Amino acid sequence: MATIQRSRAAAPAQLTRLSLGQLLNVPNAITLCRLSLIPVFLGLLSKRDTATALYVFAAAAATDALDGTVARWFDCRTEIGAILDPFADKLLLLSSFVALTFNALMPVWLLGVIIIRDIVLVFGYVMVSFFSAERIPVRPSYLGKAATCLQIASVVGALIQLEASRPLVWSVLLDLTAGLTALSGTHYVYRGLVWLSSREPEMFA
Repeated sequence: MATIQRSRAAAPAQLTRLSLGQLLNVPNAITLCRLSLIPVFLGLLSKRDTATALYVFAAAAATDALDGTVARWFDCRTEIGAILDPFADKLLLLSSFVALTFNALMPVWLLGVIIIRDIVLVFGYVMVSFFSAERIPVRPSYLGKAATCLQIASVVGALIQLEASRPLVWSVLLDLTAGLTALSGTHYVYRGLVWLSSREPEMFA
């Protein structure tokens, strides 16, 4: 009887250790570092220190590729990492675009395209999950990855004031970023509809 009680008491502690271990593994630690760099980056932008902000943003963007690579190489992918990584990416890019737009370094219309696309995707994900009563696997598409790369390039271009030195290049970069961002959003919506059409909605089951 005492052995059973000790086993039951040890179970919650073991689950706590596992959860903490999953959270603090190397890929997730890298992702947490990216999150911690966001307020630093925003603070530098508020002081108009774009040179230092560029280095901080570059370091944060580098961790985006690093955490996924480490997770695949060492086979230490976790459920919390699958949620934390895209959340950190979105928070970094969205906060960067908002801050740069506020400082008149990024056009308002591009921020609008990015916000609308993200709202549509989040709303669509919630609706599809609600009707199907399943958790939809989220896998980035090549269009989504390309759009993310262009968004990163746009942030870098704003920080180095590409508009003043290369106005034509800056204009083309913004147009490509907006176009591919919208196209990737449409593609994700299409994928969601295809996935939903292959399953009977829970409300009609």
